[in-house]
Amino acid sequence: MTNPRLLNFTSYGEGSGIPFLIVHGLFGSGRNWRAIARHLSKDQPVVTVDLRNHGHSFWDDDNSYPALASDLTYVINELGGRANILGHSMGGKAAMVLALQNPQMVNRLIIADIAPIKYHHTQRENIAIMQSVPLENFDRRSAVQSALEDKTGDAALSAFLAQSVEVDGGNLRWMLNLDSLNQNMGPIIGFPEMDGAYDREALFIRGANSTYVNEAGKTAITCLFPCAKILTIDGAGHWLHAEKTKEFTIILGEYLAS
Repeated sequence: MTNPRLLNFTSYGEGSGIPFLIVHGLFGSGRNWRAIARHLSKDQPVVTVDLRNHGHSFWDDDNSYPALASDLTYVINELGGRANILGHSMGGKAAMVLALQNPQMVNRLIIADIAPIKYHHTQRENIAIMQSVPLENFDRRSAVQSALEDKTGDAALSAFLAQSVEVDGGNLRWMLNLDSLNQNMGPIIGFPEMDGAYDREALFIRGANSTYVNEAGKTAITCLFPCAKILTIDGAGHWLHAEKTKEFTIILGEYLAS
């Protein structure tokens, strides 16, 4: 019987070995990582997930990190009980909580441009913008993207947000539970109190042009992940995997092969 609480996930590659699980960030989905997943699947099986309230996964009122981490444990159990894990932004926080709570399920931990700290910016403005776009007036994702750009003034952000619009027979809908994400913004920008530390090897990759992993973030990383290594990609911001894909995938490959 299919588990109704199991996240939607996509598998790439048919090789053997420990699966590599990729966990996206806020407003994203597994398909944002298709190119990197296909590239990495040459050497190991790769799986991308849609977190709850995103993509084709289930919706829920709770979007806290313990809840997100619990969802990931179900996926890892489906994959054999142990995985290499890469988490970006919100997905990185979920992966950190998973590693702290269930270290035996994690073979290699990679976190992309996020730290286990509370941030002071929110994404409520972008949620309000998405909610203000009358999807019933459009029949193409590109038209929604244009409407978003008119409101945000940011072409790259609007293109990213528009990827979460599903087109079904001319009817459009958000593949994001915007109400729940708005209500959970406090927990999303925060990080739960955690006992203990993850005393295994971990890799944190940050963008040199990003402010997400600052000195306070580095201190928090060292506290909870004392064996972590922090690498910086020059010329990259928060979306380092999209801005510097070649450099990012080289780092991933070398770390997984080491």
